[in-house]
Amino acid sequence: MADRWQQRNPRGRIYALDRLRALGTVLADASARRGSPVYLISDEPYNRIVFDGRTFHSPAEAYPDTLITYSYGKTLLAPGNRIGYIAAPPTMPARERLRDAIVIQQFATGFAFPNADLQHAIEDLETLSIDVKAMERRRDRVVGALRAMGYQTTMPEGTFYVMARAPIDDDVAFADVLARQQVLVLPGTIVEVPGWFRISLTASDEMVERGLPGFAAALEEAQAASD
Repeated sequence: MADRWQQRNPRGRIYALDRLRALGTVLADASARRGSPVYLISDEPYNRIVFDGRTFHSPAEAYPDTLITYSYGKTLLAPGNRIGYIAAPPTMPARERLRDAIVIQQFATGFAFPNADLQHAIEDLETLSIDVKAMERRRDRVVGALRAMGYQTTMPEGTFYVMARAPIDDDVAFADVLARQQVLVLPGTIVEVPGWFRISLTASDEMVERGLPGFAAALEEAQAASD
C-alpha cells in the first residue's frame, strides 16, 4: 500500500530537504553505476498549496538531473485550463532534443497546447493563488469531523483533497451510499487506491458543513448493513 500511495495518489506529503538529499545520493550512485544520468521527473503542481507553515523543497535542490513539471491549474483551481511548463536542467546533454520532442507531442495531441489567451496571461497567472489558509482551515474541519465520526483519514500537508478509508471493502459502492446522502466523492479505485475515497477541499465552507451529516448517515448505513 505504501508504494501505491506514493506512486498513484499522493497523500499530500511534503518531504524534508535531508530526505530529498538522501534520494539524490541514491540516484547519483545509480547514475555512476550505469554510466549515464538517471533522470528524476518531479511533478509539482501543488508546490504552492502548503499547510501548517511548512516549506516545500523540490528534488531539484538536491539532485541536479531533475525535470520539473508544473501546472497553474491547481494553484488557481482551474485544472481544465492547461497552462504550465516543463523545466529541464541546464546541464542536461539532450536538453534541446527533449524540447523538440515535447513540441512534437503537443502538435500530435493538439489539446496539449494552452490557448493564446492563457499564454499571454502567464505573467499575471504567476502572481495569483487560491486562499491557501482557507483551504487549510477546511482540511482541519473535514479531518476533525470525519475522525470524530470514526473514519480513518489522511492529514495532507499540502494538496486540496483528503483521503478517507471506506467502512466497507467496496469503495465504489460506498460512494453510491454517500451519493444518496447528497455527498459526492471520488472512489479510490478510480485512482488505483481501492478501499479509500477522495474528498475535495475546493468546495465552499457552506458545502462542507452541509455535507458532514451525510458522511455520518452513510457510515451508520454501512455499519447497519454489515451487522
